[in-house]
Amino acid sequence: MSDRRTIGEAHWPDTGEFVALAKSWHPDAVTRLLGFVWEAWDLLRQEVLSDVDCKQADRDLERSVTQYLEPRIHKVMPDDSPFYVQHGAHEFETARRPPAQPPLPDIAFVLWDNERITWPLEAKVLRTDTAVDPYVREIQENFLTCRYGPFSREGGMLGYLVEGDIERVFRTVAAKTPCELKPHPDFADRDHRTSEHARRVPPGKAYPRSFRCHHMILRLAG
Repeated sequence: MSDRRTIGEAHWPDTGEFVALAKSWHPDAVTRLLGFVWEAWDLLRQEVLSDVDCKQADRDLERSVTQYLEPRIHKVMPDDSPFYVQHGAHEFETARRPPAQPPLPDIAFVLWDNERITWPLEAKVLRTDTAVDPYVREIQENFLTCRYGPFSREGGMLGYLVEGDIERVFRTVAAKTPCELKPHPDFADRDHRTSEHARRVPPGKAYPRSFRCHHMILRLAG
């Protein structure tokens, strides 16, 4: 029983690191990937959210926004992208023994050449600019333990802000994680910050130890 493998492990027994592999397509592959997310967000605000009061239409808010965001990411991505985007892509690499379910990041960019390798995005609703505890837990318990995106040295958090000040969100996240949040030079006009971390890599695994988290705060109203 100990040598049982998933289809992915059988078909792609060797793995690389997402960022390095994606750079063979474009030197700024991750910046382009993040740009697709921001473009998709602009579309979602224009096509769906512009006439919605999310303080009232808040049933399954996180799932709804994420589900509508994913196809718009797909819409803005060029056909020659080396990855596809998937809403709710299971991370089989870090699954516990059955019957436990594999970890499930909200959105993942998956490499066509090796579909075990993903670049994850996790979304959390922020009801106010200080209600960031679930957001911080995702970073600490999933990204920094390698449960999400074990083969990538980067990943992202989407904070759907219902009410409050975005700069205060960044300050609160930085204090509670704790970490230093820095502006992203390629997204100076966006509410986008990055932080650098050391991950806790499980024994016997060669996952990247350094990790960059992208923090993208998306205001649902105003």
